[in-house]
Amino acid sequence: MTDARIRLVVLYGGRSAEHDVSCVSARHVLAAADPDRYEVVPVGITREGRWVLGTQAARLLAAPGSALPDRLEAAGEPVEILPVLHGSAPTPHAGAPTTPPDTATTVVFPVLHGPLGEDGTIQGLLELAEVPYVGAGVLASAVCMDKAATKVHLAHAGLPLVRHVTVTIDDHVDRDRAVRTIGDTLGFPVFVKPANMGSSVGVSKVDGPEGLAAALDLAASYDRRVVVEESARGREIEVAVLGNDDDVRASLPGEIVPGADFYDYSDKYDDGADLLVPAPLDDDEIDAVRELAVAAYRACGVEGLARVDFFYEDGRSGHGTRGWLVNEINTMPGFTPISMYPKLWAVSGLEYPALVDRLVELALERHARQLRHRRTDH
Repeated sequence: MTDARIRLVVLYGGRSAEHDVSCVSARHVLAAADPDRYEVVPVGITREGRWVLGTQAARLLAAPGSALPDRLEAAGEPVEILPVLHGSAPTPHAGAPTTPPDTATTVVFPVLHGPLGEDGTIQGLLELAEVPYVGAGVLASAVCMDKAATKVHLAHAGLPLVRHVTVTIDDHVDRDRAVRTIGDTLGFPVFVKPANMGSSVGVSKVDGPEGLAAALDLAASYDRRVVVEESARGREIEVAVLGNDDDVRASLPGEIVPGADFYDYSDKYDDGADLLVPAPLDDDEIDAVRELAVAAYRACGVEGLARVDFFYEDGRSGHGTRGWLVNEINTMPGFTPISMYPKLWAVSGLEYPALVDRLVELALERHARQLRHRRTDH
């Protein structure tokens, strides 16, 4: 990493249903960023889509000994985001930059979850601005945000998946027919999920055909494309992955013991589930799931970071017998104190501040590679 301080622009908030989670995650990223290495610029995105300087966070960061609140607020002076990304002093929306860009390197850490943040949209803006950023690129972000697209890529790579059906819900869909098709194909129980949403928002577990139409409508209120999955009979295991290109490594796995019927929003962010870190697995099982996590990461073209989620049907205690099944890939997992991603790296020997440093290094490495291969001539 460069000896000069890096300007680390932390984006948080956003317009998705996961706005609050992002604000909590960002607070802990800011706290973990070494002030000797980084000039941290917190920039919030309101629920309405306005970009604002995180005035409260910036003021507290500038005051030695001040404690950040448990979560940040996406509130403050509106700013022109492109001047901020290119190193100008953050200025009110209507004004021009008051200072010219300096020579400091800028890296953006988009701690944004869900649509319009984790789905390639923000990543596309940052690519156009030619600013290095933490996390997966445009294509991988879009693919992994869309559960249906993720499954297509994973299946093409020959990775094991749960059985599923993708349906598009609109005014022309015969819901009775859709319910029959899903029941005939998958049986019950099933999980009904919006294709483009995270943190279990809009997800329902349905035990029989009588509840399926309502679950489809709930999921469709977030995304007209809905993924319906069979209910795997096994354990829920997660692996953190980190790296670019051939230099990719996986953490020790963790296990989720849901407090509810499944690992829902409350479990993830209200500390309602038991997290077993590391997971109680034998060495062969650990090696197998880490290898699968890296394979899934590469199959979807991910760089930077991701959390890969699995079901494990180990044949014990009424579980199924199919072994490891890839569930989802999350390209910007939670960074809250109870989030699995930083916990997994901590137990694997990489503490939170060092994890932030490594993510910034990976962002700079990928950006340098992109610049080497980018041509503007014809």
